[in-house]
Amino acid sequence: MVEPQFYFIVGATFFLAGLTKGVIGLGLPTVSLAVLTAFFGLKDAIPLILIPSLVTNLLQAFSGPHLKDLIKRFWSLLLAGVTGIFAVSEVFANSSSEQLSLILGISIIIYSGFGLSSINSLNLTKREKWYSPIVGIVTGAFTGLTGSFVVPAVPYLQSLGLTRDQFIQAMGIWFSVATGALAVMLGIRGLLPMDQNIISTAALLPAVIGMSIGQVIRRRLSEIRFRRIFFFSLLFMGIYIIVGPTQ
Repeated sequence: MVEPQFYFIVGATFFLAGLTKGVIGLGLPTVSLAVLTAFFGLKDAIPLILIPSLVTNLLQAFSGPHLKDLIKRFWSLLLAGVTGIFAVSEVFANSSSEQLSLILGISIIIYSGFGLSSINSLNLTKREKWYSPIVGIVTGAFTGLTGSFVVPAVPYLQSLGLTRDQFIQAMGIWFSVATGALAVMLGIRGLLPMDQNIISTAALLPAVIGMSIGQVIRRRLSEIRFRRIFFFSLLFMGIYIIVGPTQ
């Protein structure tokens, strides 16, 4: 954990994850978690993503004018999500990194499938009142087991007819709440070593640099093309996590 190559991998990972977020507005936690899990295993990867994820997503959550309205609209999803995270804490603590990595790989493949398909054209607004707490508890359980916040919350939010700005801000709110709850859960379980907290804080720098460069690239590159590259890359990464060498 203290070899120079470790710091290089962590720095390069968060630069790449920040670059992705800068171009398409999402992907920092997912990319960093997938890559770090492939190298170090899930239980070592999760603490490393917390600070960059929390800071960048808080900025995203407060970046628009819809904060109060979105919290009022999705309070049941947020509350159920936090409940789901803590509900699986015992399972997380007693499961091996290999078992949890398998779940992460499956969730990344599912997320990639949503991103590459036309399922985003679904509209679930009419039953939002009933779906939101269900989606929240399921996503919270996935988050508590894998550190990934996206399935099924992100595809669900995409199905509600939100504007682009509302969607990005809603993701920032959910990701911030989920990251905070996950950090508290890990802290209670004694799974947040101080050295990893320091490295996670330092990882903010390459993540921010990557985001800044990504925002420049966004103006020159087709977002649709980049999104396809992003989701195909995640698909292969999810497969690698499942079938690749265990950590």
